[in-house]
Amino acid sequence: MSEDIQNEIQQLVKDNDVVLFMKGNRGVPQCGFSSRVVSVLNYLEVTYSDVNVLENPRIREGVKQFSEWPTIPQLYVKGEFIGGCDIITEMTLSGELETLFDNHSITYSKEASTRLREHNS
Repeated sequence: MSEDIQNEIQQLVKDNDVVLFMKGNRGVPQCGFSSRVVSVLNYLEVTYSDVNVLENPRIREGVKQFSEWPTIPQLYVKGEFIGGCDIITEMTLSGELETLFDNHSITYSKEASTRLREHNS
């Protein structure tokens, strides 16, 4: 990975409390996995930045090397790589995502989080 791309990704992660590297954008996700993570974040009313990796193949490949994670989407919270779709789904249903947001002072809808878990239990 070039140093320029690594620096660009690092800056995106640093500048945004919550950032989602995804296929498409929050308005028009371009894959089911990205759509699922967007749905979770939107339902929980989380403020986040989305980065469409389809618009920049260098970022698409670079973020995989940056995180040492082979797939997209990828979620970062306060500079920390959290995971992809399956991990975000599991964390949402277990309440771990809520705890992570609380620990990092990320604003979200606690009521929506509770409803989501109750609906899926």
